[in-house]
Amino acid sequence: MGWLWAIIVGFVLGLIAKAILPGKQHSPLWLTTIFGMLGAIVGNAIARWAGVDETSGIDWSRHAFQLVAAIIIVGVGDMLYMMTLGKKKAQQT
Repeated sequence: MGWLWAIIVGFVLGLIAKAILPGKQHSPLWLTTIFGMLGAIVGNAIARWAGVDETSGIDWSRHAFQLVAAIIIVGVGDMLYMMTLGKKKAQQT
């Protein structure tokens, strides 16, 4: 069940990050989900390092760290995607 939640959270974080980033992102949905999962992992690590990983109630600060990490990872990941595979796909069409 842990993997299912990781995929769901990664999907949601990836979509929110894509919506926040300006312009169009070209990475496919499956890759955006992986970027979101990585953002959740990195955000949790940063929250743990900052000492806010476990709070009473909803962990808003941990979620904020996850979202910021997802935004950065989706932005950088999409840029790398376009530098490698994206150009090849654009040339084929």
